[in-house]
Amino acid sequence: MEFHFGAGDFFAVPLGQANPTPVHFSALSDFSIDIKFEEKKLYGQNQFPIAVQRGKGSIDVKVKNSLVSGAMVNSLFLGTTSTPGQLLTAVNEGGQPTANSYTAANGTTFKTDLGVAYASTAIPLQRVAANPTAGQYTVSAAGVYTFAAGDAQASAGVVVSYTYTVAAGGSTAAITSQAMGTGVQFMGVYTTASVVAGVQKRCTIQLNVCSSPDLKMAAKQDDYMVPEFGVSAYADAAGNVGVVSFAE
Repeated sequence: MEFHFGAGDFFAVPLGQANPTPVHFSALSDFSIDIKFEEKKLYGQNQFPIAVQRGKGSIDVKVKNSLVSGAMVNSLFLGTTSTPGQLLTAVNEGGQPTANSYTAANGTTFKTDLGVAYASTAIPLQRVAANPTAGQYTVSAAGVYTFAAGDAQASAGVVVSYTYTVAAGGSTAAITSQAMGTGVQFMGVYTTASVVAGVQKRCTIQLNVCSSPDLKMAAKQDDYMVPEFGVSAYADAAGNVGVVSFAE
């Protein structure tokens, strides 16, 4: 007999590609696999069944990984085109208006205004199309924020929030509405090992064809975000679902 301790490792290899890049879930915090079948029970006149047979089966996997990457999300879940660069967010960037205007620090790649507030009171300002009065502002496509000439609180300082882009340092994948039936397929391999009496014993589960029906990314005030992938396994063209391998 053997026993295992710890979450182990999970690998996903995209299918349908000439040279697929495997994705390693290297910081698992939780892994579970649920293999189950429906039971079909035949009853006669008495209380208990006279025959029980298996019906439809399913294999459902939950993978919680403490580290997440664009490649992991796109190649295993979204399945869209990934481009170099990032969409970033500036949150409460401190600004000191000059001549009633302030240019965002990342104005050259400014994308979307997310609001303005007075630095001294945190009271939000109202965005208008033109000619702002006290408590209002306008913003241009180049990230130039303009305030009322007589707005003393704005002149004293503001905080602005917005999105902007950078050309390098990451990747961006589009979330698109694709045709029904469109999805990503991959082979999943889970492995865990423990040392028993000085000998390493490893368990490996290979699932030949998988898809991910759900991705959860939950944040907490005093904890880490641990994304959770749902994985469903099914049979390949030859009718094989996978293998389970133990040391003993």
